[in-house]
Amino acid sequence: MSANKSSIKKAVLAYSGGLDTSVILKWLEDTYGCEVVTFTADIGQGEEVEPARAKAEAAGVKEIYIEDLREEFVRDYVFPMFRANAIYEGEYLLGTSIARPLIARRLIEIANETGADAISHGATGKGNDQVRFELGAYALKPGVHIIAPWREWDLLSREKLMAYAERHGIAVDFNKGKKSPYSMDANLLHISYEGGVLEDPWAEPEEEMWRWTVSPERAPDKPTYIELSYNKGDIVAIDGNPMTAAEVLTLLNKVAGENGIGRLDMVENRYVGMKSRGCYETPGGTIMLKAHRAMESLTLDREVAHLKDELMPRYAELVYNGYWWSPEREMMQQMIDASQATVNGDVRLKLYKGNVEVVGRRSDDSLFDEDIATFEDDAGAYDQKDAEGFIKLNALRLRIAANKKR
Repeated sequence: MSANKSSIKKAVLAYSGGLDTSVILKWLEDTYGCEVVTFTADIGQGEEVEPARAKAEAAGVKEIYIEDLREEFVRDYVFPMFRANAIYEGEYLLGTSIARPLIARRLIEIANETGADAISHGATGKGNDQVRFELGAYALKPGVHIIAPWREWDLLSREKLMAYAERHGIAVDFNKGKKSPYSMDANLLHISYEGGVLEDPWAEPEEEMWRWTVSPERAPDKPTYIELSYNKGDIVAIDGNPMTAAEVLTLLNKVAGENGIGRLDMVENRYVGMKSRGCYETPGGTIMLKAHRAMESLTLDREVAHLKDELMPRYAELVYNGYWWSPEREMMQQMIDASQATVNGDVRLKLYKGNVEVVGRRSDDSLFDEDIATFEDDAGAYDQKDAEGFIKLNALRLRIAANKKR
C-alpha cells in the first residue's frame, strides 16, 4: 500500500549492489528520509554476493543481510514445483517466477525482525516481478508498505541512473569488461535474457549470448548416460550418490549444459498484459521435467496422472503470475504432494546433442504388470474377449448419434 513518506522510518531493500539498487538505496534515504536495511540473497545466480556487503557498508548501511538460500530455494520451491510438472504456455520452466516467493518471504521476515515499516525492490513497472514480489508480500503481511522506485521516480534510463550515481558519489563498477546488451536474471534453476536484439522476435539470438550451455552442434559426439533416483517425487541421488536438493540441480546443470540441453527462445504473455520475447537456459530443469514424468508414468494411477495434467496449467499460471502464497496454490500443492507417495525408483537417461531420452525406468511401486502387458500368451491374466463388450458399451452413444444423422 502507498504510504505517507514521513511515516516510513525504515525500509528493507532487496539489494544486489549493482547500479539500480545502489541508486535506489540512496534515493530511498533522500526521498523518504528513512534508514535502509539491505538484503542480498545467494540463490545460485553465479555471482559473488559478498561484495554487496562492502558496498552497503560504504553507503553507511547499519543492518546488512547476506544469505545463502540455495538449498532452501531448490528444496522448498523448485522441487515442489517440479512435482507438479509445471510448465507455462507449453515451454517455460518458470525459472524467474519461482525465485520470487522466497525473496518476498525473506523481505517480510527481515522487516519483522528489524522493525521496518516498508520493503522495497528494483523491479520495473512494466514487468511481472513487481507483481510477484508484492503479491507475495501482501499475502504474508497484509499491511506492509511497498516502495517501488521505478513507479515513482523519473530515472527511467541508464544514463539518468549513471548521472544520479555520479551526482551522489555512488561507486559504480566500470572494470568488468563489455556490458552485456541483455537484461539477465539468474538463479540455480535458470538464466534469462531479454532486451537488445531479442526485442525483434524475428532476430536469432547470438551464439555468444548463451552462458550455461554449449550449442548442440558443439556438444560431445558421444552420449552421456545418467541415472536419477527418486523418493516421493524428488531426486535424492544421481548415479547412486546421495545428494541434497541444491547439489542435485548443480550437477544436472553441469552435465546438461555440457550436452547442449536446456535452451529456449519464446514469446510469452506477461501477466501485466504485454507479449515479451525472452530466451532461457534451464539445463538441469529440462532433465528434471523429463525424468519426473518418466517416473510418474510407471508409478501413478492413470486417472491421477491425467488429473495432474489437467491441473498443471492452472498451477503453472499461479506460479508465473505471483500467487505462490495463495490458498489455491497451497491447496493444489497438498494434492500434488499426496500423489507423490509412490513416485519412487530410478530413471536412466541418455543425453546427446541437446536431447534428453528416457532409456529406462524401474520402481518397487511400479504399476506396470508384465504378465498383463505382454504380447505373448498371458496365461489368462487378461481375457481379450472382454474387450468386445467394453468397446460396444463405449460406442453406444456414438452409434445412437450416427443413426439419428441418417
